Amino acid sequence: MTVGLTINPIHMNSRGVLIRVVPIGIALLVVFFQFFSAEKFTNPAGRSARLGLSTEEEKKLGFQSYVEVLKQNEEVKSGPEYELVRRVAGRLAQATGDDGKGFEWAVSLVRSPQVNAFCLPGGKIVVYTGILPVAKTEAGLAAVMGHEMAHATARHGSERLFKQKATQTVMTGVQFSVGDMDYGQQQAIMGALGAGAQYGVLMPFGRDHETEADTLGLLYMARAGYDPREAIAFWQRMEEKAGRGAPPELLSTHPSHGTRVGNLKQLLPKALEEYQKALPR
Repeated sequence: MTVGLTINPIHMNSRGVLIRVVPIGIALLVVFFQFFSAEKFTNPAGRSARLGLSTEEEKKLGFQSYVEVLKQNEEVKSGPEYELVRRVAGRLAQATGDDGKGFEWAVSLVRSPQVNAFCLPGGKIVVYTGILPVAKTEAGLAAVMGHEMAHATARHGSERLFKQKATQTVMTGVQFSVGDMDYGQQQAIMGALGAGAQYGVLMPFGRDHETEADTLGLLYMARAGYDPREAIAFWQRMEEKAGRGAPPELLSTHPSHGTRVGNLKQLLPKALEEYQKALPR
Protein backbone atom coordinates (compact mmCIF):
# COMPACT_ATOMS: atom_id res chain seq x y z
CA MET A 1 0.00 0.00 0.00
CA THR A 2 1.33 3.38 -0.95
CA VAL A 3 0.90 6.23 1.48
CA GLY A 4 0.82 9.62 -0.22
CA LEU A 5 1.65 12.95 1.44
CA THR A 6 -0.93 15.57 0.62
CA ILE A 7 0.19 19.18 0.76
CA ASN A 8 -2.49 21.77 1.13
CA PRO A 9 -1.70 24.42 -1.52
CA ILE A 10 -3.97 26.90 0.25
CA HIS A 11 -1.91 26.47 3.45
CA MET A 12 1.31 26.97 1.51
CA ASN A 13 -0.03 30.06 -0.21
CA SER A 14 -1.14 31.52 3.11
CA ARG A 15 2.30 30.89 4.57
CA GLY A 16 3.88 32.56 1.55
CA VAL A 17 1.65 35.57 1.94
CA LEU A 18 2.57 35.84 5.62
CA ILE A 19 6.27 35.74 4.77
CA ARG A 20 5.75 38.64 2.39
CA VAL A 21 3.28 40.71 4.41
CA VAL A 22 4.33 40.42 8.07
CA PRO A 23 7.77 42.14 7.80
CA ILE A 24 6.26 45.00 5.80
CA GLY A 25 3.38 45.27 8.27
CA ILE A 26 5.81 45.47 11.20
CA ALA A 27 7.85 48.11 9.37
CA LEU A 28 4.72 50.20 8.75
CA LEU A 29 3.77 49.94 12.43
CA VAL A 30 7.25 51.19 13.37
CA VAL A 31 6.88 54.10 10.94
CA PHE A 32 3.44 54.83 12.42
CA PHE A 33 5.00 54.95 15.90
CA GLN A 34 7.90 57.09 14.65
CA PHE A 35 5.47 59.55 13.10
CA PHE A 36 3.29 60.07 16.15
CA SER A 37 6.18 60.13 18.63
CA ALA A 38 8.22 62.64 16.61
CA GLU A 39 8.12 66.35 17.39
CA LYS A 40 5.55 68.22 15.33
CA PHE A 41 6.75 71.60 14.09
CA THR A 42 5.11 74.33 12.06
CA ASN A 43 7.94 75.96 10.16
CA PRO A 44 8.18 79.69 9.29
CA ALA A 45 6.74 78.93 5.85
CA GLY A 46 3.57 77.73 7.59
CA ARG A 47 3.96 74.03 6.78
CA SER A 48 3.61 71.34 9.44
CA ALA A 49 6.48 68.83 9.65
CA ARG A 50 7.74 65.93 11.78
CA LEU A 51 11.31 66.14 13.04
CA GLY A 52 14.01 63.59 13.70
CA LEU A 53 15.98 65.68 16.22
CA SER A 54 15.21 67.94 19.16
CA THR A 55 16.34 71.57 19.14
CA GLU A 56 19.17 70.76 21.54
CA GLU A 57 20.31 67.79 19.45
CA GLU A 58 20.33 70.03 16.37
CA LYS A 59 22.46 72.63 18.14
CA LYS A 60 24.92 70.03 19.40
CA LEU A 61 25.35 68.31 16.03
CA GLY A 62 25.49 71.64 14.21
CA PHE A 63 28.24 72.92 16.49
CA GLN A 64 30.24 69.68 16.15
CA SER A 65 30.04 69.88 12.36
CA TYR A 66 31.00 73.55 12.43
CA VAL A 67 34.12 72.85 14.48
CA GLU A 68 35.07 69.99 12.17
CA VAL A 69 34.72 72.16 9.04
CA LEU A 70 36.93 74.86 10.55
CA LYS A 71 39.56 72.28 11.52
CA GLN A 72 39.77 71.06 7.94
CA ASN A 73 39.86 74.45 6.23
CA GLU A 74 41.74 77.74 6.40
CA GLU A 75 39.57 80.34 8.11
CA VAL A 76 39.78 83.98 7.02
CA LYS A 77 39.73 86.12 10.18
CA SER A 78 40.38 89.63 8.90
CA GLY A 79 40.14 91.85 5.85
CA PRO A 80 37.33 93.38 3.76
CA GLU A 81 35.81 90.04 2.74
CA TYR A 82 35.68 88.92 6.36
CA GLU A 83 34.02 92.18 7.41
CA LEU A 84 31.53 91.88 4.55
CA VAL A 85 30.46 88.38 5.56
CA ARG A 86 30.12 89.35 9.22
CA ARG A 87 28.08 92.44 8.36
CA VAL A 88 25.66 90.53 6.15
CA ALA A 89 25.26 87.74 8.70
CA GLY A 90 24.52 90.23 11.48
CA ARG A 91 21.84 92.05 9.50
CA LEU A 92 20.20 88.81 8.37
CA ALA A 93 20.25 87.28 11.85
CA GLN A 94 18.34 90.28 13.15
CA ALA A 95 15.92 90.08 10.21
CA THR A 96 14.95 86.47 11.01
CA GLY A 97 13.07 87.81 14.04
CA ASP A 98 11.02 85.17 15.84
CA ASP A 99 12.03 82.56 13.24
CA GLY A 100 15.57 82.68 14.60
CA LYS A 101 14.63 82.91 18.28
CA GLY A 102 16.97 80.77 20.38
CA PHE A 103 19.53 80.45 17.60
CA GLU A 104 23.19 81.03 18.45
CA TRP A 105 24.25 82.64 15.19
CA ALA A 106 27.91 82.56 14.19
CA VAL A 107 29.64 82.94 10.83
CA SER A 108 33.03 81.95 9.42
CA LEU A 109 34.65 82.72 6.09
CA VAL A 110 36.68 79.83 4.71
CA ARG A 111 39.32 80.12 1.99
CA SER A 112 38.29 77.71 -0.74
CA PRO A 113 37.50 77.82 -4.47
CA GLN A 114 34.19 76.05 -3.80
CA VAL A 115 31.17 78.09 -4.86
CA ASN A 116 29.28 77.31 -1.70
CA ALA A 117 27.85 78.48 1.61
CA PHE A 118 25.75 76.69 4.20
CA CYS A 119 24.10 77.17 7.57
CA LEU A 120 24.15 74.29 10.03
CA PRO A 121 21.28 73.51 12.42
CA GLY A 122 21.39 75.94 15.32
CA GLY A 123 22.74 78.84 13.28
CA LYS A 124 26.41 78.19 12.46
CA ILE A 125 27.14 79.66 9.01
CA VAL A 126 30.09 78.88 6.73
CA VAL A 127 30.82 80.92 3.60
CA TYR A 128 33.47 79.85 1.08
CA THR A 129 35.51 82.59 -0.57
CA GLY A 130 34.75 80.94 -3.94
CA ILE A 131 31.16 82.16 -3.82
CA LEU A 132 32.02 85.83 -3.31
CA PRO A 133 32.80 86.58 -6.99
CA VAL A 134 29.46 85.02 -7.97
CA ALA A 135 27.60 86.89 -5.25
CA LYS A 136 29.28 90.00 -6.68
CA THR A 137 27.50 92.50 -4.40
CA GLU A 138 26.62 92.68 -0.73
CA ALA A 139 22.97 92.11 -1.63
CA GLY A 140 23.96 89.10 -3.76
CA LEU A 141 25.75 87.62 -0.76
CA ALA A 142 22.69 88.35 1.39
CA ALA A 143 20.60 86.34 -1.11
CA VAL A 144 22.63 83.17 -0.71
CA MET A 145 23.21 83.56 3.03
CA GLY A 146 19.53 84.31 3.65
CA HIS A 147 18.62 81.18 1.73
CA GLU A 148 20.98 79.03 3.81
CA MET A 149 19.84 80.56 7.10
CA ALA A 150 16.24 79.81 6.10
CA HIS A 151 17.10 76.10 5.90
CA ALA A 152 18.12 76.34 9.56
CA THR A 153 15.11 78.32 10.81
CA ALA A 154 12.77 75.92 8.97
CA ARG A 155 14.67 72.97 10.54
CA HIS A 156 14.90 71.25 7.18
CA GLY A 157 17.83 69.04 8.23
CA SER A 158 15.88 67.50 11.11
CA GLU A 159 12.81 66.99 8.93
CA ARG A 160 14.91 65.34 6.23
CA LEU A 161 16.44 63.01 8.83
CA PHE A 162 12.97 61.92 9.96
CA LYS A 163 11.94 61.21 6.36
CA GLN A 164 15.11 59.22 5.72
CA LYS A 165 14.59 57.14 8.88
CA ALA A 166 11.03 56.32 7.88
CA THR A 167 12.09 55.39 4.34
CA GLN A 168 14.90 53.18 5.67
CA THR A 169 12.50 51.41 8.04
CA VAL A 170 10.15 50.53 5.17
CA MET A 171 13.07 49.39 3.00
CA THR A 172 14.30 47.11 5.81
CA GLY A 173 10.82 45.57 6.08
CA VAL A 174 10.78 44.88 2.34
CA GLN A 175 14.26 43.38 2.54
CA PHE A 176 13.10 40.86 5.15
CA SER A 177 9.98 40.20 3.06
CA VAL A 178 11.99 39.12 0.02
CA GLY A 179 14.68 37.33 2.03
CA ASP A 180 13.71 33.90 0.66
CA MET A 181 14.16 34.97 -2.96
CA ASP A 182 17.37 34.43 -4.89
CA TYR A 183 19.96 37.20 -4.73
CA GLY A 184 19.27 38.53 -8.22
CA GLN A 185 15.54 38.96 -7.53
CA GLN A 186 16.27 40.65 -4.20
CA GLN A 187 18.65 43.10 -5.84
CA ALA A 188 16.17 43.92 -8.60
CA ILE A 189 13.31 44.59 -6.17
CA MET A 190 15.39 46.58 -3.67
CA GLY A 191 17.00 48.56 -6.49
CA ALA A 192 13.65 49.47 -7.99
CA LEU A 193 12.21 50.48 -4.62
CA GLY A 194 15.36 52.42 -3.74
CA ALA A 195 15.18 54.37 -6.98
CA GLY A 196 11.48 55.02 -6.42
CA ALA A 197 12.12 56.34 -2.92
CA GLN A 198 15.02 58.49 -4.09
CA TYR A 199 13.39 60.08 -7.12
CA GLY A 200 9.76 59.92 -6.01
CA VAL A 201 10.05 60.92 -2.34
CA LEU A 202 13.43 62.15 -1.12
CA MET A 203 14.45 64.32 -4.08
CA PRO A 204 11.10 66.13 -4.46
CA PHE A 205 11.18 66.52 -0.68
CA GLY A 206 14.58 68.22 -1.03
CA ARG A 207 13.32 70.46 -3.83
CA ASP A 208 10.36 71.52 -1.65
CA HIS A 209 12.85 72.52 1.02
CA GLU A 210 14.84 74.55 -1.47
CA THR A 211 11.73 76.41 -2.58
CA GLU A 212 10.81 77.18 1.04
CA ALA A 213 14.35 78.40 1.72
CA ASP A 214 14.14 80.64 -1.35
CA THR A 215 10.85 82.10 -0.09
CA LEU A 216 12.04 82.73 3.48
CA GLY A 217 15.52 83.83 2.43
CA LEU A 218 14.08 86.42 0.06
CA LEU A 219 12.01 87.88 2.91
CA TYR A 220 14.96 87.84 5.31
CA MET A 221 17.20 89.77 2.92
CA ALA A 222 14.41 92.27 2.19
CA ARG A 223 13.76 92.84 5.89
CA ALA A 224 17.50 93.32 6.39
CA GLY A 225 17.39 96.18 3.88
CA TYR A 226 18.82 94.35 0.86
CA ASP A 227 17.08 94.74 -2.51
CA PRO A 228 15.40 91.33 -3.15
CA ARG A 229 15.78 91.80 -6.91
CA GLU A 230 19.45 91.00 -6.37
CA ALA A 231 18.45 87.42 -5.49
CA ILE A 232 17.21 86.90 -9.05
CA ALA A 233 20.43 88.36 -10.45
CA PHE A 234 22.47 86.08 -8.17
CA TRP A 235 20.71 82.87 -9.25
CA GLN A 236 21.00 83.89 -12.88
CA ARG A 237 24.76 84.19 -12.39
CA MET A 238 24.73 80.76 -10.73
CA GLU A 239 22.91 79.38 -13.76
CA GLU A 240 25.55 80.84 -16.07
CA LYS A 241 28.32 79.32 -13.96
CA ALA A 242 26.66 75.89 -13.88
CA GLY A 243 26.25 75.97 -17.67
CA ARG A 244 25.32 72.66 -19.22
CA GLY A 245 26.85 70.61 -16.43
CA ALA A 246 23.79 70.85 -14.15
CA PRO A 247 21.73 67.63 -13.87
CA PRO A 248 18.07 67.57 -14.97
CA GLU A 249 15.73 68.84 -12.25
CA LEU A 250 14.13 65.38 -11.95
CA LEU A 251 17.51 63.92 -10.94
CA SER A 252 18.45 66.65 -8.49
CA THR A 253 17.60 67.60 -4.93
CA HIS A 254 17.55 71.23 -6.07
CA PRO A 255 15.14 72.86 -8.50
CA SER A 256 16.67 73.98 -11.76
CA HIS A 257 17.96 77.55 -11.79
CA GLY A 258 15.24 78.45 -14.28
CA THR A 259 12.52 77.10 -11.96
CA ARG A 260 14.08 78.88 -9.02
CA VAL A 261 14.27 82.24 -10.82
CA GLY A 262 10.66 81.86 -11.94
CA ASN A 263 9.52 81.22 -8.36
CA LEU A 264 11.50 84.18 -7.06
CA LYS A 265 9.93 86.49 -9.62
CA GLN A 266 6.48 85.47 -8.36
CA LEU A 267 7.54 86.16 -4.77
CA LEU A 268 9.14 89.51 -5.60
CA PRO A 269 6.11 91.83 -5.02
CA LYS A 270 5.74 90.71 -1.40
CA ALA A 271 9.50 90.89 -0.82
CA LEU A 272 9.63 94.41 -2.27
CA GLU A 273 6.95 95.48 0.22
CA GLU A 274 9.15 94.22 3.06
CA TYR A 275 12.16 95.96 1.50
CA GLN A 276 10.35 99.30 1.36
CA LYS A 277 9.44 98.97 5.05
CA ALA A 278 13.10 98.35 5.91
CA LEU A 279 14.43 101.40 4.11
CA PRO A 280 15.38 104.38 6.30
CA ARG A 281 12.75 107.12 6.38
